[in-house]
Amino acid sequence: MAEIDTDGAETGAERAAHHVQSLARGLAVIRAFNADHPELTLSDVARATGLTRAAARRFLLTLADLGYVRTDGKLFSLTARVLELGYAYLSSLSLPEVAQPHLEALAAEVRESTSVSVLDGPDVVYVARVPVSRIMTVAINVGTRFPAHATSMGHVLLASLPAAQLESYLDTVELVRLTEHTITSRGALREELARVREQGWSLVDQELDQGLRSVAVPIRDRAGRVLAAVNVSTHASRNTLESMRRDILPALLATAGRIEADLAAGGTSVGTALG
Repeated sequence: MAEIDTDGAETGAERAAHHVQSLARGLAVIRAFNADHPELTLSDVARATGLTRAAARRFLLTLADLGYVRTDGKLFSLTARVLELGYAYLSSLSLPEVAQPHLEALAAEVRESTSVSVLDGPDVVYVARVPVSRIMTVAINVGTRFPAHATSMGHVLLASLPAAQLESYLDTVELVRLTEHTITSRGALREELARVREQGWSLVDQELDQGLRSVAVPIRDRAGRVLAAVNVSTHASRNTLESMRRDILPALLATAGRIEADLAAGGTSVGTALG
């Protein structure tokens, strides 16, 4: 991470003329907080963002003035007002609103959790979800991010990328091993994505979390472009890989078709569906 000084000069790669460093820094300070670190000291924030202590203090106090951060004098934490930033994005989407009733029907049919996500950099971001039971060691909510290389929805979305974008992803991504089943070889991931692209769906077995299996299919707009992915996740003790292919995949494909039909009826394209 490039170190940023208090005078506004940033070491490292030069930014484009339009780049507003103060905005980037403020967002970096907000992103420093997460489920594992809900409370941070000034030094923690400076270390996580690459800012000096003086600069981190100014940004934290400004965010506190605006109501996005609270402090007891030593520890800082985010306030619920930060949710407004994510809600502004979600409220501009038609996809979650259209998908939600279909996810509820699918979850009732297969008695497993269902979700819709979009690709954001190297991650998938959940934009709609209907949980049935907790099957992971971490909670999944709208806004949750997971590395695309270890998820069925990520495989579907990566497989839909233009060749140049996919190669750029493969050249730069860190393929973190999350379980003993996670694909960490670029060659193996490239082969898996080619298989997903050909068959039109992805089945992932315990690559993200031990015991978690999931199957995903794409959601396309009227032009055939993939704009999101929808999945069903289950515990390995409840469904074999074969039962997921035989029983869950057909219901999932039918659900994706119904979501696509509703999006088409509403005139939704990639741009309008994803804001």
